[in-house]
Amino acid sequence: MTIAITGATGNIGGSVARALARAGTPIRMLVRDAARAPELPGAEVAVASYADATASRAALEGVDLLLMVSGAEAQDRLDQHRAFVAAAADAGVAHVVYTSFVGAAPDATFTLGRDHWATEQAIEETSMRHTFLRDSFYLDFVEDLVGEDGVIRGPAGVGAMAAVARADVARVATEVLLHPSDHADRTYELTGPEAITLAQAAATVSEVRGRAVTYQPETVTEAYASRARWNPEPWQADAWVSTYTAIAEGALAHVSTDVERVTGRRPLSLREVLQAD
Repeated sequence: MTIAITGATGNIGGSVARALARAGTPIRMLVRDAARAPELPGAEVAVASYADATASRAALEGVDLLLMVSGAEAQDRLDQHRAFVAAAADAGVAHVVYTSFVGAAPDATFTLGRDHWATEQAIEETSMRHTFLRDSFYLDFVEDLVGEDGVIRGPAGVGAMAAVARADVARVATEVLLHPSDHADRTYELTGPEAITLAQAAATVSEVRGRAVTYQPETVTEAYASRARWNPEPWQADAWVSTYTAIAEGALAHVSTDVERVTGRRPLSLREVLQAD
């Protein structure tokens, strides 16, 4: 079986590539820049971007199993995804493992969750088998929410999120790629071990890092206004703000046992992620 991995220069794809290399599993890494591809035993490199259907199809020739890590946030990301999915089907890929979003739906409050749902639909409309890894927000990004003044601001209210560590997503993806028939046509919700509010997250960051970090709720209007200084495009501003409103409505509060069920290990907590950094 030939396994291809996208995003091998990034966090999740790179972690999976290294894990498979350690297991002695040959892989093909699809990257946009060959110079940035990690040097791993048993790995070959193919150059392609999601938007380039011709290059993607050529890069995927002979591939049986594909890890498709969702592309970087962009206004046309869904178009890129659809082009790549079509290229994979045309190339004869049999099984796609896609990193989706736990709240994926056509009307998801988190606006980018709608793109993930549409990508899932595009995959299901092909003859390829699939495994959808519906990730919650990443625990690794929690600290990035902290402003220079030590404050997390956003319209999340008192909502909670069961955010997941990228390391756990990578471990699940690795297990699926090593035993694909056990996970074909399944959807997994990948969350952390508990749902936490942003106030609790701030308190944990404060304790582990030894600095004052707090959470300050905003209204939606205040959230758009406070982010205007970065001059984001409308779609990006909507994504930023809806990150918090999705938490507020409770859409991300469900705690799943899928990480432990697939890997046999309890998922990491925010404290553990911070302490490992």
